[in-house]
Amino acid sequence: MEPMPSTKNLPPEERGTLLTLARNSIQFGLDRGSQLSIRIEDYSKRLREKRACFVTLNKHGTLRGCIGHLEAVQPLVADVIENAYSAAFRDPRFPLLQLSELDSLDIHISVLTPASPFPFTSERDLVDKLQPGIDGLIIQSGSRRGTFLPSVWESLPEPREFLRHLKLKAGMTADYWSDDILAYRYTTESFSTE
Repeated sequence: MEPMPSTKNLPPEERGTLLTLARNSIQFGLDRGSQLSIRIEDYSKRLREKRACFVTLNKHGTLRGCIGHLEAVQPLVADVIENAYSAAFRDPRFPLLQLSELDSLDIHISVLTPASPFPFTSERDLVDKLQPGIDGLIIQSGSRRGTFLPSVWESLPEPREFLRHLKLKAGMTADYWSDDILAYRYTTESFSTE
């Protein structure tokens, strides 16, 4: 059985290491057209734990790419490197990042806690239980699935609108509701170069 990842905040030097790795991953992708590889054993025990993360790239305050994993599939350092590269070069919503954009990027890393089932009795109950600014939310209905990181609360601070926009992201209509909807919540530890 895998040990549970540490839920304590990362110390500033480890946050700095991850932000540097994310930037190096993007720079390597621009220079070589491939993903950076590292020796996992060169990093602290905490950074080698299996953790899920998202890497968000903003340019002048506007989203420029965001990719991540909801489940822990690899050591945190490897997840940051992969997701930074993917946010720059594989996010289908944006063209490939260009070298001229690198210096204007703000790199934001969100390290996720494991998602847990979020019980509710109705759509209103789900909305009422949401904790703005704290909860990351995953919703799923059949094969449709979507998530919003807690940072999305900054642009959608009202719980009902947060849920409506998440349903749209998941490929549902904003007013869609079904008894088969499942919800999971998680929190994040977030830090950025900004």
